[in-house]
Amino acid sequence: MGDQIAKGEEFEKKAEKKINGWALFGSKYEEAADLYEKAANSFKLAKSWDKAAAVYLKLAGCHLKLESKHEAASAYVDAANCYKKISPKEAISCLDQAVNQFMEIGRFNMAARYCKEIGELYEVEQNFEQAILYFERSADLFQSEEVTTSANQCKQKVAQFSAQLEKYPRAIEIYEEIARQSLNNNLLKYSVKGYLLNAGLCQLCRGDVVAITNSLERYQELDPTFSGTREYKFLADLAASIDEEDVAKFTDVVKEFDSMTRLDAWKTTLLLRVKEKLKAKELEEDDLT
Repeated sequence: MGDQIAKGEEFEKKAEKKINGWALFGSKYEEAADLYEKAANSFKLAKSWDKAAAVYLKLAGCHLKLESKHEAASAYVDAANCYKKISPKEAISCLDQAVNQFMEIGRFNMAARYCKEIGELYEVEQNFEQAILYFERSADLFQSEEVTTSANQCKQKVAQFSAQLEKYPRAIEIYEEIARQSLNNNLLKYSVKGYLLNAGLCQLCRGDVVAITNSLERYQELDPTFSGTREYKFLADLAASIDEEDVAKFTDVVKEFDSMTRLDAWKTTLLLRVKEKLKAKELEEDDLT
């Protein structure tokens, strides 16, 4: 390990010397870039991630001097991959710079990919507001390149986090839009009931029983097969228990569905929110009587 660090420091010193020395403008940065690459590799072998990342940033600087924006972007990505092991915040900063370089040279697919990666890092940090911004940006870029599947994956993340932040109308709009798009695709149409279920759960969280009933009617018009699904029955039974303000019935409906189709953490969170509201209403009624 120590050997590799010493090697890396030696390469880095040589690179600095090249940059500060006399040479034809282009060639000194090319030679320095080569040395920085070797230094970074040595630091990576020593698992000295902070040193490797710092050298990759210097390498990016060399490529920018040479006006090689694609190589600069790649160096920023390499720096980010090192920082991921020690500092998500620094990793995000490096990926952001990579995205800017890819945007400048019209590599929108690459920019979309790294916006998605930034969104994922913010998701791990539980910073859902920032995650939404980057997943939205990624979805737009993927859409512009007609990479629909990736765009939809990012949109689903936006919907998921919007619901977690109680921005239900935004989440409903996205799930319904993806459901509409998926109906025309033979491979995706089987996912429609899942998107409509998610949209319906967000409607339940809003607590407007009339809106829920209207939505279920709309979903049937959108996809005539939906009314025959377990997902439709689940939403209809939940809506009925809310209308009747019956917490026990609501709990039974959830248990029955969960025994057949396991509810994930996101759906469970939303259903708990609905149940808490229902309980509060029940207590209110008891207090009045």
